[in-house]
Amino acid sequence: MIDDTIVKLFDRSELARVMLPITSVSGGFMHRMFKVDTSKGSYAVKFLNPEVMKRPDAMNNYIRAEKLERILEAENVPILPALTIDGNKMQEYDGRYFYIFQWLNGNTTDWNAITKKQCKQAGHIQGRIHAIQSKNIEHIPTEICAIDWIGYVKEAKKHNSIIAPILEENIQLLEYAQDAVNTSRKALPDLECIIDEDMDPKNVMWVNDKPVVIDLECLDYGNPVSAVLQLSLQWSGITTCNLDLDLQKAFFEGYLEAYDNGFRDYADVCGLAYTWIEWLEHNINRSLGDYQDEKELEMGIAEVKNTVKRLRYIREHECAIRHNLEHLFDWSEDYEKLKEGK
Repeated sequence: MIDDTIVKLFDRSELARVMLPITSVSGGFMHRMFKVDTSKGSYAVKFLNPEVMKRPDAMNNYIRAEKLERILEAENVPILPALTIDGNKMQEYDGRYFYIFQWLNGNTTDWNAITKKQCKQAGHIQGRIHAIQSKNIEHIPTEICAIDWIGYVKEAKKHNSIIAPILEENIQLLEYAQDAVNTSRKALPDLECIIDEDMDPKNVMWVNDKPVVIDLECLDYGNPVSAVLQLSLQWSGITTCNLDLDLQKAFFEGYLEAYDNGFRDYADVCGLAYTWIEWLEHNINRSLGDYQDEKELEMGIAEVKNTVKRLRYIREHECAIRHNLEHLFDWSEDYEKLKEGK
């Protein structure tokens, strides 16, 4: 049925004539992606999750991300933007929402085979994005994370869910992680810029060893310190519980070549590594029936398991991460002298 909708969407847009079959390809955790071959070449079509689109803030979030995507396009940041058709990036047909992209002949890197060179390149792109509209802002009260973990345990037990014992066994870890996130958020400097917190390795395609950022629906304004810390950890292996802190240093090296706001106290915000608790909460709700689709339910359960495992791994390696952050800028005095030409 989705195939028929995509064919009709292409017919209406007069983009090209679709040549069947339409192929489902690997996408993200939220939406579905298809490869569509046509008389004028191949396209990637992202079918936006209908349940996500029902959220009250969903459309405004996409509108904001599209506006920021256009800014990145104008700045020649290496991204794969959604096509604009009849003045719109988001396409709607029969109550369903889509983005259409030119097909990119490239590959994502294996999460366990990321190189220092790739980390440096990714960090450099992130720095370029942060540098576009970076500014100091007035102090805003910290957004406190207040997830009711005990309440979720009770709810999971009520549903007789297999995630109930997982959450109950890790209550102390989850409460510790939440406290660490809140403490670190209070230590963030009052800075704001364009951020892409979803620019992890799965969302960077490599074409002839050159990076191209894809999946830009999460573009927003936010704190550069928070964004770069979390992305540096993802590029250095935290997602797969295979941490290589030399990769984190490479990410920061590329980042600072493009943008340097002078902040050096990253060890003070180390607790932001636990921001995964918000992804965990989202997947708890998926696994407890916020979504009626069976596939969504299964993905929610799987991601609860994966995310708790990841949080435990972070706790085990927190001291090493903190130490790495404390020594990221041992060279900073020489760096400052170099910039000043001394």
